[in-house]
Amino acid sequence: MMEEEKDLENQNQPNATPAESSADSAAAETDLAAEAGDRSGGKQPAADPVVGSRQPEEVAAEEMDFFDPLAIEGLIQANDLLKAQLEQAQAQFEDLKSQYARLGADFDNYRRRTEKEKEELNQLAKAVTIKELLPVVDNFERARSQIKPQNDSELNIHKSYQSVYKLLVDCLKRLGVAAMYPKGQEFDPNLHEAVMREATTEHPEGTVLEEFMRGYMLGDRILRHAMVKVATAPDPAIASEETPSESAQE
Repeated sequence: MMEEEKDLENQNQPNATPAESSADSAAAETDLAAEAGDRSGGKQPAADPVVGSRQPEEVAAEEMDFFDPLAIEGLIQANDLLKAQLEQAQAQFEDLKSQYARLGADFDNYRRRTEKEKEELNQLAKAVTIKELLPVVDNFERARSQIKPQNDSELNIHKSYQSVYKLLVDCLKRLGVAAMYPKGQEFDPNLHEAVMREATTEHPEGTVLEEFMRGYMLGDRILRHAMVKVATAPDPAIASEETPSESAQE
């Protein structure tokens, strides 16, 4: 009724400007909104932010599906499947981790083994080379012990080759070569080679009495065994035969 009265008034006022018409329209809309508010008890219905552009029936259907037992069971099965996949991935990780540790240990063992083999090969090659030089050292030693210079010229020659011998011995020492001096020591079959035995009571049995050829070692490796003469105990039968004759002479 109020709208009709206002329309009639607007018709009765033909000289109204457009601004006044728009103002009247806005006032009419305001009156309508106030009237609607009065009818609803002064409360405006709040818009649902969750629903948005969706219909309330769709939201209700989704809520019903969320609490559906079948949907919950599906979620539980999916969770169990994810747990199983996680356990499988963890087991694969542990397996790969142990394989990596074994490979690292195998590589370390291989590296140490190859280094040891390389060192042994170097020592073997060095030993073979030095062993071929030992006769040269023996000849120098024989010359020093047998040749007796008679004049100054011979003495000069003797000193010259002895200086070469000393240089050779110093080189062998730097390479780790050590000479054996077994005379007066106990016979050791690992180091010495007995080429002669002598029965005597002046030295204990098994004592090295004389050295015929000097032995040499390279570290823990034996380059050449020393050739020696070893003391043995006298034969008891011979000793018993000599005892009565000595008593008779007395």
